[in-house]
Amino acid sequence: MGNPRREADVFSRGVAADHPQFVSAVARAFSVLRCFEHGVQYLGNQEIAKRTGLPKPTVSRFTFTLSALGYLNYSPEREKYCLGTAVLGLGHAFMKSNDVLAIARPLMRELAAQTQAAVMIGAADSLRMVLLDICQGDATFQLKLDVGARVPHGSTALGRADLAARPLAIFETRLADIERECEPAAWPRIRAGILQARQDYENYGFCFSLGDWNPEVFAVGVPMVSADRSRVLAFNCSGRVSVMTRDKLMHEIGPRLLALRNSVYELTEGRF
Repeated sequence: MGNPRREADVFSRGVAADHPQFVSAVARAFSVLRCFEHGVQYLGNQEIAKRTGLPKPTVSRFTFTLSALGYLNYSPEREKYCLGTAVLGLGHAFMKSNDVLAIARPLMRELAAQTQAAVMIGAADSLRMVLLDICQGDATFQLKLDVGARVPHGSTALGRADLAARPLAIFETRLADIERECEPAAWPRIRAGILQARQDYENYGFCFSLGDWNPEVFAVGVPMVSADRSRVLAFNCSGRVSVMTRDKLMHEIGPRLLALRNSVYELTEGRF
């Protein structure tokens, strides 16, 4: 039996879990690895089973196999697992082979220094955005985020930019999945912010998060869609609310972020 909580994640890749080529066992194994989010070091089989919705015996087989392959390490003392070095090898290979990051990084550093703000690039990973790079431009106000950190889709400028660029069918599917994960009391506000972001993107080419994720931070985000329409990356620029007003985001930071995105797109020819 499939695990709807994790197998539904594949919508972000444009593939349905009932596709004849889709191997559920592989998806479930990766769902185990995805339990180790930023800040989570050790998990036991019971905790993993709770997070994935998989039966504990199934989890035990996956964790044993993943440990044998080096993707997990087992601590006899804790009787729990942590990520293994094989995962780091994959991440390193991804970062080194990703030309768009090498091209974007100096432009991001320049914008961060000019605006005294944090400039980021990220990509969708299920119902989160993963930071691929971050350049901090304000030495007195450092966002506590590192490469690999995962941030929400619905309340961040980075995530809203990604959502705003999606075709309507994918957007509506993603919206429904975010609603299922969201606290019912918070959903009307989250939904309104996402819909407003999509409208702002149509009107201005970028969208906002005005304290919606972090009350101390205002941010603007812009998507970058590959030439073949197969991939979406997103940039954002975030700063403290005392200096980063909506007017400044609208008339100064947003256009600069658009120019950065356009430069990266032209230099990569939209191939990323």
